[in-house]
Amino acid sequence: MNRFFVLYVTSGCHLCEQAERLIQGQTGIAVSAVEIADDAELLEQYGARIPVLQRQETGEELDWPFDMETLQRFLTG
Repeated sequence: MNRFFVLYVTSGCHLCEQAERLIQGQTGIAVSAVEIADDAELLEQYGARIPVLQRQETGEELDWPFDMETLQRFLTG
């Protein structure tokens, strides 16, 4: 069973690219990247925090910076 996550990003963000690399290869999850620059509310909410990974079923968020250990705890929690 897949768990669903959203990764809030913006183009040209090297931190977002680092987060995407950490997330790639994780099994049992589905991640959809959302470009915050396309939505004024998202830009206001996440502009200074990206990348942010959000668990869809609970709304819980993991802000950058995170490492592999922190990411895996968040994904399985």
